[in-house]
Amino acid sequence: MWRVFGRIGLLSFGGPAAQIAVMHRELVEERPWLDEDSFLRGLSFCMLLPGPEAMQLCTYTGWRLRGTVGGLLAGLLFVLPGACVIALLVWLYAQFGSVPGVQAAFLGIKAAVVVIVLQALWRLSHKALKRQQDWWLAGLGFIALFAFGLPFPVVILTAAVWGLCRPAPPFSAPLAARHNTTSQSLHSLVIWGTLWLLPLVLLSLAGAEFLAGIGWFFAKLAVVSFGGAYAVLAYMSQAVVQQHHWISAGEMIDALGLAETTPGPLILVTQFVAMLAGLKQGGVGLYLATGVTALWATFMPCFLWIFAAAPHLERLAAQPRLASALKSITAVVTGVIFNLMIWFTLHVLFRQVGVLDFGPFAMPWPSLHSWDPAAAFLVLIAPPLAYLLKGRLFWLLLIMAGLGLLVHAASQGLAVLG
Repeated sequence: MWRVFGRIGLLSFGGPAAQIAVMHRELVEERPWLDEDSFLRGLSFCMLLPGPEAMQLCTYTGWRLRGTVGGLLAGLLFVLPGACVIALLVWLYAQFGSVPGVQAAFLGIKAAVVVIVLQALWRLSHKALKRQQDWWLAGLGFIALFAFGLPFPVVILTAAVWGLCRPAPPFSAPLAARHNTTSQSLHSLVIWGTLWLLPLVLLSLAGAEFLAGIGWFFAKLAVVSFGGAYAVLAYMSQAVVQQHHWISAGEMIDALGLAETTPGPLILVTQFVAMLAGLKQGGVGLYLATGVTALWATFMPCFLWIFAAAPHLERLAAQPRLASALKSITAVVTGVIFNLMIWFTLHVLFRQVGVLDFGPFAMPWPSLHSWDPAAAFLVLIAPPLAYLLKGRLFWLLLIMAGLGLLVHAASQGLAVLG
């Protein structure tokens, strides 16, 4: 298990689809640890849970093979390689991110990020928006966030309640829970819930306001993170930039671009944001402490959900109203990701983006005089390049960084000639 799940963790580039494909090859095709039905049932179950579905699927498969110890081993090996790379990237970014050449390369990466989010939106919309009411939910979700600035948790919970209240189609009879009883699940819930939240309570009692704020923010994020990492990033990006002022909008987009190049779940961008904010606030000690706090708050609940709910997988999967709530959440999430794409695009194309506030509306609005023609050129180049590379995100980011450097060099040459 160390060897197999360690290899999965090191090879888990390219987002959830690629990561799930690696797990399927290692656990179903190359060795008889899981059959096809068990793997797909586990994937469907993990999609019902808040948090990164690929990491939770890895934890679930480890739990099926060797119980709690196996789940911990699989989950940690999936996350830790990427977390180590993120820690190094944050340090390098803080040291060299202000160099003009590095900024030019990051301009190309930011243009690639816009396309990556657009691709995620395209894929999800084809799966989620199959009925007229799904389109309405997506549109209302976008308007709620973009125009009214409603809190992301409120939008998600409203969609869930709507789905629960809708008429549910008939499902097959639920199967019995396996490997556990309700009392044992409650026992797991208490133990892992305490492990998750007790350190955050102690930070608050100790007066470590900044660390406690980081921990509680990402803990709240972990509870409402339905619909994949891109849905949560829309909420997180605006909160950490506009509400908490931990990092700038440009740094947030850079963080997402760098997180796309590392193994492990994309939600490791939370660690990047926390560590960068820690470096700004108090140096190396706080840099390490914020990284550990963000990782703990983000990923500890993944073990909580799996160990408490996985023994009742078959029974949960057969709940029609739960499936209806998930469909409504997924439909709203497409509108949330559309909001994220517009937010990113405005901050890439314009150097200054403010807030247009009138009455109940408060939406991002750029200063037209801050238009960046170099960024616009790179954003136009990125989609055909992404199409030619056929989903190879690492090469897309690398080539776009190189194009950013070329555009910068060309503009410098024209300035000298002028």
